[in-house]
Amino acid sequence: MQLPHRRSRRRSRRVEIARLILSAIFSLICAVSSQGIFAPHADAAFNADGFDFWVDSADMGPIKSRVFRAADGNTDRVVYALDGMRAREDLSGWELETEVARELTRWNINVVMPVGGQSSFYIDWNAPSSFLGVQPGSGSASGSSSGSGGLQIFSAGPGKSHRYTWETFLTRDLRTALRDRLGFNMNHNGVFGLSMGGSAALTLAAYHPDQFSFAGSFSGYLNISGPGMREALRIAMIDAGGYNVDSMAAPWDSKWLRMDPFVFAPRLIDNNTRVWVSAASGRPTASDGPSFNTLTGMALESLAWTNTRAFQARMLMLGATDITYDFPEFGIHNWPNWQDQVFRMLPVLSESIG
Repeated sequence: MQLPHRRSRRRSRRVEIARLILSAIFSLICAVSSQGIFAPHADAAFNADGFDFWVDSADMGPIKSRVFRAADGNTDRVVYALDGMRAREDLSGWELETEVARELTRWNINVVMPVGGQSSFYIDWNAPSSFLGVQPGSGSASGSSSGSGGLQIFSAGPGKSHRYTWETFLTRDLRTALRDRLGFNMNHNGVFGLSMGGSAALTLAAYHPDQFSFAGSFSGYLNISGPGMREALRIAMIDAGGYNVDSMAAPWDSKWLRMDPFVFAPRLIDNNTRVWVSAASGRPTASDGPSFNTLTGMALESLAWTNTRAFQARMLMLGATDITYDFPEFGIHNWPNWQDQVFRMLPVLSESIG
């Protein structure tokens, strides 16, 4: 029989090894970004036009979405807006940082903004996030936009105390509740997202064509099987809340191919999905002042541009015609760029849903 103090020493050694690994990774993260990868933060603003819409998830507990009703009161035209890797637990970044909800509702479109899902890619994970078998303890992965989330890998939080099952929630639980409680149309909806949410939007449309007839990706990572992308996501997910990418999908899991737009591109064509993909050049605009955040945004947008161009080449090779490409000459990986991308997309979205 193993003595308790021996078990305790083994666990202590395991935690210490994990902390040493964390320290090395954290140093790398600090060299990459002092403000976080994939979704820089701007000033917050609550939109009183929306209301909280809580729905129970079988695996994740109660999940809040924010709903904004179409100006004309219709229930047929619905779009889901997905957040980036630093999705917070209080409000969606789309509400906090942009005027997108107000503009969409003026176009007589109902807007659904799921809240939360930090680093989730909005898919069903294999297991709760953990490192080296150490269960997350007390604390919170709050989605704070300041500093690194690397120190949160041992903290509790969404996706750690339970398994992320966002795809099931969005395509079953939330979808049904919107119909039953608000009368929203369950079919021919739209979905769009930024960065992490951009690739997720295409994934949802590819595998749930009855629900989503339109999908939009802004500055998305649309070739995640490309060289170096998985390790880039590994670092990004540690920084954005302290999440382990291997809990989402093991290194050789077929899930990596399932969630890669470059790979599942033929599905979008077969589904007749109306697609919009956009990424800016990474060149700063006049409003992007000289700062480290601007430099980070330039680098990240350039990576998104490369991924999106690869996806474009793939779709062109497949003969896709029901797709719009938008590559602005100026724009970095930040909210003003994504808001502009949504505004340019709006006419196409409007004619493709309902």
